[in-house]
Amino acid sequence: MYRPKLFKNTRFFLGLILVLITIHKTYGQGGAYEIQVYGSELVKPHSTMVELHSNYTAQGFTQADSYGVLPDQGVFHETLEITHGWNEWLETGFYFFNTIGSAGRSGYVGSHIRPRITFPERLGIPFGLSFSAEVGFQKARYNSDLWTLELRPIFDKVFFKNLYISLNPVFDKSFKGSTQKQGLVFSPNVKLGYDFTKALNLGFEYYGNLGPLNGIYPPDQQNHQIFFVTDLNLSPRWEFNAGIGLGLTPNTEGLVFKTIIGRRFGK
Repeated sequence: MYRPKLFKNTRFFLGLILVLITIHKTYGQGGAYEIQVYGSELVKPHSTMVELHSNYTAQGFTQADSYGVLPDQGVFHETLEITHGWNEWLETGFYFFNTIGSAGRSGYVGSHIRPRITFPERLGIPFGLSFSAEVGFQKARYNSDLWTLELRPIFDKVFFKNLYISLNPVFDKSFKGSTQKQGLVFSPNVKLGYDFTKALNLGFEYYGNLGPLNGIYPPDQQNHQIFFVTDLNLSPRWEFNAGIGLGLTPNTEGLVFKTIIGRRFGK
C-alpha cells in the first residue's frame, strides 16, 4: 500500500524471519480471498482505490470438509475491493469475493463492508495507528461460517529509514455457522520489509490461525503460512504486490501464489 510522508521512502527487508503467533483471516477450507497485511494509511480524502486481489492455490485441500465446504486445490480466488476516502479520519471498503475452479467450484462467494478510521500523523503519535471493523457474509459451500465480524487494529512504523514493520493483531467472530459458539479468534498479521531501491520492495508476510482465545487449537490444527513478497512503487496512483506462500502446518494450504493490483482515482 502507498504510505504517507512518514513512510513513503520505506521498502521491504529481505531476510529470514519466523514470527510466532501470527494469523491471517481465511474463509475456511475454501481458501483465502484477500491476502494482505494492512498499513495504517487510509485512501486520501475524496479519492477511490480499486484493487483486484488474485490468488491461486496450487497445493491445498482436495476433499470437501465435514461441513460440505468445497476443496480449494486448483482454484483461483478473485476479489474486487473498492475503497473510498471520506476525510483524513475515515474510509470505507467494499469486497466482492469470487472463485474460479472446476467441478462446480466457480461462482460468487460473498461480500463484506469495512469502515476504517486512522489517527493522522499531525497528532504526533510515534507510529502509524488505525482500526477497521469488517463485517459480511459468504455462501455455505465456500465457508462454514456464513456471517462474520473482523476487528483489526493496525500498527506500523519505519526503523533505520529503510526497515518497515506492520502489525495487525486481528480478532474474528462468527455470528452464524460452524464456529458461532466460539469466542474471539486471535488473528494477527505481520509484514516486514526493506527498501532496496526507490521502486523495488522485497520482504515477508506471515499469516496463520491459532484459534479462539478461550481454547487455542493444538499445533497441528493451527494455520501458519509465510509469503515471500515483492512490492513495486512505480507511481503514487498504482499499487502492485506479488508473493509465493508456503504452508507450515498440515491444516494450511501448502503452496499459494498471490497478486494485488490497485489503481487510485481522484485527488
